[in-house]
Amino acid sequence: MAKLFYGTTPEPIEIDDRMLAHVKVVAATKLRRGESFTLSWTHRADEPGGRSTIWLQPAIPLRFVFDSEQPEALDQELLKRLANDANSSRGLSLDVTLEQQTAAPAKTSTRSSGQRSLVRAA
Repeated sequence: MAKLFYGTTPEPIEIDDRMLAHVKVVAATKLRRGESFTLSWTHRADEPGGRSTIWLQPAIPLRFVFDSEQPEALDQELLKRLANDANSSRGLSLDVTLEQQTAAPAKTSTRSSGQRSLVRAA
C-alpha cells in the first residue's frame, strides 16, 4: 500500500499503489493550475465506520510514498475518469472509482476476506 501524507498530519492515508499513482497525476495537474478539489473514501471494514473527505488545495503539503521502486503504468481511461470526477462538484471519490474498476480488470489489492481495498486511513 502506498501512502499519502496530507498537511502536517503524521498519520498517512494508505491507498493502493496503482490508484495513488493515478491520483497523484490528477492532483498534480489540478494543483499546478491552482484548482482545489475534494478527495473522499469510505473507511475500511476493520476501522470505525464512516467516510473521510480531505480538501486538496495548493497551500496544503502533500507527499506521495510508494511501496514499489518502479512507477506504475498509467491507464489513460482511468486518468480521464478521475480528472472528470475531480472537476465535478462531488469531487474525487475513490469509492466511485472502485465501483468503476470492478467492471474492468485492475490491479487492486485483495484482502483474505475477498474484499477489495484501495484506501486505508491510518
